Amino acid sequence: MRITTRTAAALAAAALCAAGVAGCSESGSGTRAEVPADYAAASASASMLPSTAMSSPAADHGKVSAKAVGAYGDVLVNHRDHTLYLFEADKRDKSNCTGSCEKTWRPLLVKNKPEAGTGGVRAKLLGTITRANGVKQVTYDGHPLYTYQGDHHPGEAHGQAKNEFGGKWYVVDAQGKAVTTPPPSPTHTPSHTAGPGMSAGVTPSPSASY
Repeated sequence: MRITTRTAAALAAAALCAAGVAGCSESGSGTRAEVPADYAAASASASMLPSTAMSSPAADHGKVSAKAVGAYGDVLVNHRDHTLYLFEADKRDKSNCTGSCEKTWRPLLVKNKPEAGTGGVRAKLLGTITRANGVKQVTYDGHPLYTYQGDHHPGEAHGQAKNEFGGKWYVVDAQGKAVTTPPPSPTHTPSHTAGPGMSAGVTPSPSASY
């Protein structure tokens, strides 16, 4: 009677496995259960999320847009809307601004891939070069891009047409061309006209009118 009970229990367990308890027969035989295709795809997407999240800040710093700046029209700006320039002395996809030059004209750097922003910037014209120290600099239509240390706020272009470090510096339009419009002439405050017995530029005292 005891043998019959054990046999019945073994048969019941076998029937339970056959009825669909997940992984019963597979784990016993050492084979893996097949993973559904949609679940595999979802897992692959999830594994990519941390990488995507980490690259977002870098992509933001490499974003190039075009906005109106002074008399130059829509020109390239960085993620902070600071004006970007090209250097005439550069070669295509090669920067000739090093040492003290790059302290004044700061290369636009990016960790991963630059991103096209607004204003008609073309993604296909964006690229990167690797500088001597191993960092990546953003290029546009082959021109390495820079900001100018004298521009402290969006909309400024104090570096326009400056001739420094062996060449001129120009703002860049969304087609990748240098905008050679000269900067506006500085305004001068007119000096006072000298009156009889007075030196030029000397403001008369109140008693002089009596």
